[in-house]
Formats: sequence, C-alpha cells, structure tokens
Amino acid sequence: MSDVVFVADFTSDRQWVAGRSWAYPDGGPTNPGDNKLDYLTPDPSYSRTGTFRATRRPDGLWDAGLLTTEESPEGFMVRTGDRLETRVRLPVGMGAWPAIWTWRDGGNEVDVFEYHPDNPDLLELTNHVRRSGSYVRNSAVRPGAVISLSVTFGRRSVVWLLNGRQIFADQRGVGSGWHAYLIVNLSVCAGRYHPKPDPDAHELSYGVERLTVRRPVVPGL
Repeated sequence: MSDVVFVADFTSDRQWVAGRSWAYPDGGPTNPGDNKLDYLTPDPSYSRTGTFRATRRPDGLWDAGLLTTEESPEGFMVRTGDRLETRVRLPVGMGAWPAIWTWRDGGNEVDVFEYHPDNPDLLELTNHVRRSGSYVRNSAVRPGAVISLSVTFGRRSVVWLLNGRQIFADQRGVGSGWHAYLIVNLSVCAGRYHPKPDPDAHELSYGVERLTVRRPVVPGL
C-alpha cells in the first residue's frame, strides 16, 4: 500500500522555485561546464504552465525554464521507497534536452529520464548515487510522443517503468537514508555530445502533464 504524498502544481510558489538551482554553479543562471546553453529564467511562462520552454537569446544562450522544490516553502523531497509517476510530452526540436531528476547537497542525483531528439527512440535512465544506468530504446519513444514513466527509488534497486512495463532495474538502489529535491527542466544542448538547435530555431518545448509521488504505508504508524 502507498499514499500520494505529492501532486505537482507547477503554479504553486509554495511547492516550486523557478529559475534557479544549486545543481547549477552558484545557483545559475548558466552551466556551460555541462555543455548547456541554458540561461535560467524565473519568467512563469517558461515553466509554470507545465510546458517547459526555451527561447533563443541575442547572446547565443537560451532563456530556459526550470522548477525545483529546493528552497521552496514546502521543501518537498523524495526518499527511499518512494515511487514517482509522471506523464510527459517529448520535444521535437533538435537540441532540446528535457529532464526530471533529483538533487541535494551537490549530488544525490537520480535521473527519472533524459531525452535528446537526435536519438529519437532512446531514453537515458541514470542512478548517479550508485553509478548505474541504461540507455533504453523503445518504439513508444519518439519526438512529440506522450509517454508515462514510473520510477521507484528502492533501497537495493531503482526500477523504471515505461507505459506500465518495466524497462530497467539497476540492482544498485539508493540506500536506506537517501532523500533529495525534485528538478523539472528543459536544457539546451551546446553541441559537444548532442547537436545544437537548428540555426533557424527560436523556441523549444516539452510538456509535463502530471507528476505525483507515492510513499509506502508503514504498518502500525
């Protein structure tokens, strides 16, 4: 049995902080060392509608949307045993780099997913806590597709499901005391590992239709 302990309301200033994250150097707004063209913006039109956007700037960077629960009034964190469920619409434009991930104190990162349209049928799934992951190809994954993902942050194994079917169990887990904040964002590739946006592209986007977290019920509590 499990209880729903978090239902994402991207408009909520109590749940989410927009446009900054300590996962970026000095909290942002840029992170060129990670091969990103992002320039994080708190503008609500870039993240708080559930459509995460990026638009080209005159200086060659891209204003980009990011939301995190870190430093929000509620300060929600996922923890060992939780199951995150989300439904997303994948981007189409080259250079788009959507992700849902966790972060705390310079690490504790588990990537619910990352995606790059130049690898149209591939999801990147990574447990950085215990250095495991997988590149998963699936016919349901393609630019513009709407997919459902579920990730259980198990003590001994992190388990990913795509559209209700298991696609990876890392047999590594996150340990018993793990906990971390949530980050939802759209980055833009700088070209080292994946292509930059097309020269005539001025906007990229992807959608997060829902995001919830369930927590196991402990008998007797």
